[in-house]
Order: sequence, then C-alpha cells, then structure tokens
Amino acid sequence: MNKNVERLYNGIIKENPTFVLMLGMCPTLAVTSSAINGLGMGLSTTVVLILSNLLISAFRKVIPNGVRMPAYIVIVASLVTIVQFVMEAYTPSLSASLGVYIPLIVVNCIILGRAESYASKNPIVLSIFDGIGMGLGFTVGLTSIGLVREFLGAGQLFGHQVLSLDWFTPITIFVMAPGAFLVLAFLVAGMNIIRKKMDAKGKPLAAPSGCLTGDCASCGQSAMCTGKKAKTE
Repeated sequence: MNKNVERLYNGIIKENPTFVLMLGMCPTLAVTSSAINGLGMGLSTTVVLILSNLLISAFRKVIPNGVRMPAYIVIVASLVTIVQFVMEAYTPSLSASLGVYIPLIVVNCIILGRAESYASKNPIVLSIFDGIGMGLGFTVGLTSIGLVREFLGAGQLFGHQVLSLDWFTPITIFVMAPGAFLVLAFLVAGMNIIRKKMDAKGKPLAAPSGCLTGDCASCGQSAMCTGKKAKTE
C-alpha cells in the first residue's frame, strides 16, 4: 500500500482516534448533541491537524528538543486562533454552538500526540497525509455520534426533522450528557466487533492507547503527569 494512502487508512480505520485510540474524548462527548456540531468540530480539528503537522514537520530539525512542546503549543495555538476567527466570520451560528471547545483544540491530545509521535519524526508530505487521515477519522467519529444522538434525541438529521413528532417521541436523554456516553459505548462495541474480525483475517487494528489507558510510551508530557519517562528511539 502507498505510504500516503496508508496514513489515510490508519487515521480513518486502523487507528481511528475516537473509536480505536480513545483520544479527544472531551470534545467527542461535549459537542456531539447534533451531527452538524460533530462535523464542524471534526473539520476544524482536521484543518489544525494538517497545518500543524506540516509546520512541525518542516521545522522539526530546527526546533530545539528541550522546548519542542512549548513550540508545538505556540504553533497550534496560532492556527486555532485563525480557524476560530474564520468560523466566527463565516459560520457564526456553528461557532456559537461549539463555544469554548474551539479554542480548546489547542490542548486536544490528538493534535499534540500526532505532533510529538509522528510529525516531528517524518517528512512533510507523510505528515500532511497523517493529519488528513487522523482528522477525517476524528470527523467520522464525531459525526457518527452526533447523527445517532440527534436522530434518537430529536428525530432530526443535520437539523432537518425526519421523524414526525405526531407519532415519534424524542428520547431526550440522547441529547443530554449521559446520551453521549451511551452512544459512544455502543459504537466502540461495534468497533470491537470489527476489530475481532480484522484480527481473524490477520489485519489487526491498533490497540487502544492514550491517557485513558495509562499508555505513556510516546507521550511527551508523561514525565510531568506520571513521573514516567517517554520511550525514545
């Protein structure tokens, strides 16, 4: 498989940040009360991922190792500010719906995780495709959760009423916080079924990782939060 295509496949399927790696859970659970919110958050994160991977990969040999994390945060924060201003100008209603979660993209563990584990170690083109793949995987995850929650909680899809309220009673728990956990649990269970089938075919998906699993192997912040040191190549 072509390396660029492989990065796309890894991000969307094999290493999907939402359903496989279990990263970025805060915005995943908070903004997916509707499909359009999930799509908007996913695409805005994708733009930041692509551009941050590009810049970090381009400057990977220039940024001193001792200040790489502050440098990454400055780059990401600058990009997030630009994205936020663009959204406020052209999609004000979506920007208002997402609220504080747009600036919080700066500390999204997917962004910093890909910067630390991939973009800082690989050439520009591969890093761009890694950002596209991870971003699209995150977008698919958020939009899927939003679709289910909006459909069951309001009988709508992307803001359009598809189930008549004459006979359908919205299950309002699905547009509330507990609904996010329920839908995520069922979708992750579905991904686990797919994982077992892929394992049986000899094409295993990536193992869950990140803070929720206590995996500090490739995290540049591990020494700060746990006292453990990240593995170095």
